[in-house]
Amino acid sequence: MEKRKRKTLLPRSTNRPLWQSIGLYGIVLFWCFVVLFPFYWLATTSVKRPIDVSRGPNYIPYVDFEPIPDHWETMFGQQSEQTVRHFRNSLISAVGSTILSVIIGAMAGYGLSRFRYYWTIVGWDNNSIAFWIISQRFLPPAIFIVPFLLLYNALNMVDTYQGLIIAYTMFNIPFAVWIMRDFFNGLPVDLEESARVDGATRWQAFYKIVLPLSAPGLVAVAIFSFVFAWNEYLFALMLTNFNAITMPVLIAGQNNTRGIEWWFISALTLTAVVPVVIMGLFLERFITRGLTAGAVKG
Repeated sequence: MEKRKRKTLLPRSTNRPLWQSIGLYGIVLFWCFVVLFPFYWLATTSVKRPIDVSRGPNYIPYVDFEPIPDHWETMFGQQSEQTVRHFRNSLISAVGSTILSVIIGAMAGYGLSRFRYYWTIVGWDNNSIAFWIISQRFLPPAIFIVPFLLLYNALNMVDTYQGLIIAYTMFNIPFAVWIMRDFFNGLPVDLEESARVDGATRWQAFYKIVLPLSAPGLVAVAIFSFVFAWNEYLFALMLTNFNAITMPVLIAGQNNTRGIEWWFISALTLTAVVPVVIMGLFLERFITRGLTAGAVKG
């Protein structure tokens, strides 16, 4: 009887027709080609001579064109100081805003998940407050440029790391709070109550129990905050002059008197993409768990 019961519990094997499997693999391969081809185009363009770029679509090295390393040698040779400085500016701004966004978003999300608020003047509860926070992300960033410029000029924060970090954090916090609130809603409160019974304070229960369990949500928030800050262009263009210019501004400024140097732009773009790709590959498994934590409740 036990053997029969065990057999009935086994999932039934689905015999998918061969043409369906071929079709699914074909769709996946096609989509992989669509996603990865721009990177291949950047890689080939970065090793082309200017005359090969102007001739048209030539994609196969040593067949359509002869690759040369001159553009990479220029970027990390004659212009290495400029490249490293802008890369460092992007890294400092992105990492700084990511750290602040994760810290503030985690604490605000925890507060909205574990405490009950009610604003009697407008009749807002926790859900209304959370929606108001995420609604700030709906506003177009361009409307904040003039206020930021006036404020930063008064505080001498134009063309500084601190100015970019504060601006990026302001745009990352709504997204961070929304994700962390949903993630904390999916965590059982019993663990925190047990810790409180054992003598732990609310703060100790938060950073010793809740935070370790919410690692997927924290990583998801960190990834999206870093990607936004790393790729942001408008505020980096308007709030920097020389010292704090980031990689997106450097790439967009390659249109000089000689025209658009696509070969050099391709090399710079590949260099700028590397940190984001590495972070995504190492932390990919946390993204889905962090974003879908509050979607299903048992």
